[in-house]
Amino acid sequence: MNKKIIFVLVLALAVFLVAGSASAGFFDFLGGESNSTVKIGYLPSDHDAALFVADAQGLYEKKGITTELVQFNNGGDLMTAMASGDVDVGYVGIAPVLSSVSAGVPVKIISAVQNEGSGIMVTSDSNIDDAKDLKGKVVATPGESSIQHVLLSAYLNKHEMSLDDINESAMKVPSINDALKTKNLPAAITFQPYVSLGVSDEGIEELVDSSEIMPNHPCCVVAASDDFLNNNKDTAKEIIAIHENSTNFINEKIAAGETGEIVKLLPKDIVADKDAEVKSLESFPFISGINETYKSNVDAFQKLEVQLGILNETIAHDDLYWEA
Repeated sequence: MNKKIIFVLVLALAVFLVAGSASAGFFDFLGGESNSTVKIGYLPSDHDAALFVADAQGLYEKKGITTELVQFNNGGDLMTAMASGDVDVGYVGIAPVLSSVSAGVPVKIISAVQNEGSGIMVTSDSNIDDAKDLKGKVVATPGESSIQHVLLSAYLNKHEMSLDDINESAMKVPSINDALKTKNLPAAITFQPYVSLGVSDEGIEELVDSSEIMPNHPCCVVAASDDFLNNNKDTAKEIIAIHENSTNFINEKIAAGETGEIVKLLPKDIVADKDAEVKSLESFPFISGINETYKSNVDAFQKLEVQLGILNETIAHDDLYWEA
């Protein structure tokens, strides 16, 4: 073959390889994976501590995975971003994932993250001592797509009440504590660390912890889009392994009485009070993986959502989980 033609072909191939989208297509063609950035969505919550620890310790970088962490106010917004392809992986509540899968959004749970970790808070001068005292009151939640919305509904249902008996108001989570502190809000259900931060302020009390509403209930999970999983199987497996490693680190530090070491690795915008942060991290269990016990707990949660009218029917395991 003419040397000039060979040169042109080699040059054309080089251009093809360095072009971002073309590079991804080339690797897909070869059956491999692209080196594009993995966008990981999260909420400003201690529930996502394993993600923050992994990022701070450079665990993704050590495995050659480039990540971009994207913050969302609630799980519903995160799942909308995943459905549109703006996010590949998410640390997100089980409730918005179940709603998304039920609606046909192609996503899967790839690991558990933690159980429990939410609470209903009230101001001490609101005269709210039990569920019936919430009647007619404004109660803030992170939004109707949140697991806190489900837990509030379950708590009211336990006491022969419903969401129709209160005035639910969706608010950004950091704003909830401010509203309680200034007495502009009588009650709210939120996630950690905002429960511990709230009760550390004078005049705010925890009415009931989510562990009392539904003991050992699943909360946050690691979810990923089917598109990401289909095209990045090895990377997905690495992300699951990294999550397990950082979860083990967290549990080891808590067991050793060194929770403060975890606090040092959390984002500055979450740590408003180090002592409250320690109490928060020690108040609920961090877990990883997907075992039969976890699936059973998720099934129980699904049945609760069906009972409350949030889900039409439970979701089959094959449609819900991706196991490496």
